[in-house]
Amino acid sequence: MLLHEQLLEIADPVLRRVVDHPFWSGLRDGTLPPESLVYFLQQDTGHLLPAYGRALARCAAQAPDDAHAAFFARGALGTLEARDRLREASAGTAAALGIDWPAEQTPAGPATHAHCAFFTAAAATSPAAGMGAVLPMAWFNLNVSDNLAEHCTPGSRYEPWIRIYRPAEGYRHVVRKFLATADEIGGRCSESERRLLVETFTTGIRYEWAFAEASWLRRTWPI
Repeated sequence: MLLHEQLLEIADPVLRRVVDHPFWSGLRDGTLPPESLVYFLQQDTGHLLPAYGRALARCAAQAPDDAHAAFFARGALGTLEARDRLREASAGTAAALGIDWPAEQTPAGPATHAHCAFFTAAAATSPAAGMGAVLPMAWFNLNVSDNLAEHCTPGSRYEPWIRIYRPAEGYRHVVRKFLATADEIGGRCSESERRLLVETFTTGIRYEWAFAEASWLRRTWPI
């Protein structure tokens, strides 16, 4: 079994729980409270995506392979550019969706803060740890956005936003490259580093569920 096949086998039950989560199912059928989508977008574009982009940049800086360094560097730039497009497009469609778009950026919530810290720490640890940390977001983003588009209730209030959120078709190639890079890094590193890659990947997929849960509940610091 290739490493990426092992990783996706680990991710599959969590992916099913994520797409069935009330946050994502509420987006599909239009029942999600608008405040939850605002929370998600503020946390995602204001904190999580910038932290993810910087984690990719750290992966690029640590990569011993020039091709991997170039791939991660392009990913870092692409993430920040995608963040800007999503923020601008979401703010532009807020009124049509009945959403009150905040005038200021909201602070990072507890789950977001932990997720961002995880990206930073893993990417600074080793190429294998960084790979394990950044792969889940790419994989889940592709699959969750596909599920939204394919199972969205026709005419639901969030259908226009779902079209905005879904990445361009070329993103599939990027995700395939992520999987191939995981195989290459895992094939060259020590057994202990390979285990670390699997461990950080497993932690990362749990954060994908935690982010949906926090967005659904709009969790903020209690004090």
